[in-house]
Amino acid sequence: MRRCTGRCLLGAWLSLSGCSQEAAPNSLVGWTEPVTGMEFVLVRAGSFQMGSPLEESQREPQELPHRVTITRDFYLGRYEVTQGEWRRVMIDNPSRFPECGEDCPVETVSRLRVEEFLSRLAAATGERLRLPTEAEWEYSCRAGTDTAFGLGDAISSELANFDGRTPYPGATLGPFAAATTRVGSFPANPWGLHDMNGNVWEWSADQHCPYPEAPVEDPVGACGADLVVIRGGSWYYGPDSARCGLRYTHRPVDDGPSLGFRVVREIPPEGR
Repeated sequence: MRRCTGRCLLGAWLSLSGCSQEAAPNSLVGWTEPVTGMEFVLVRAGSFQMGSPLEESQREPQELPHRVTITRDFYLGRYEVTQGEWRRVMIDNPSRFPECGEDCPVETVSRLRVEEFLSRLAAATGERLRLPTEAEWEYSCRAGTDTAFGLGDAISSELANFDGRTPYPGATLGPFAAATTRVGSFPANPWGLHDMNGNVWEWSADQHCPYPEAPVEDPVGACGADLVVIRGGSWYYGPDSARCGLRYTHRPVDDGPSLGFRVVREIPPEGR
């Protein structure tokens, strides 16, 4: 079981601090997956502004602001899937940083292998498990905020695992860990989710499609694109990569020491 560090306690305080949120989940309402021990946070349905505001530093034109409504509650992994959780399902450990330990995120996993992991785990548990859509991921990353990061407009690598040697505008110089770090080592966002900014990129369920201009409900990127969206930045990249609105891509067959994921557990209609 993961111990709650001082930074973890700070994350718990943030989740109870009364931040302005359109639809705040209760980070104390969770679920633990029995096979792997993965911890999940209940995320309540709600609306938010997806994409980045025009004044956000280092934004890209594709980050078109548009209104999105998530109409269904869902559970999202409190942490990125770890090496230990992966090994319990898949037996092997593909990670480039095995010395980091079982509580460090699994990486060097392609989208195809992730789907195999989810299929095996769903078969063992009977649960509806999948990757988050882009919209679900960004909604959870923002956690009721409208800032570039879930923890503010500018953060250093003292608060998330990215290359902090070139600071984001308004932030201070920070360290470069040059590797993954144990999940939960940095503060949670206001909804109790860790490492939404940094540590490893996270595969999404969506193909890389243009954003709509009009408001949408529960969007899923499906446009026949060859590339899949990944989110959240990583230990290897700079702070810009870790913005909640930043979109990056890979082919489903790609893997690498920056590529990981977290899991959505769907709530059946009768269980809402």
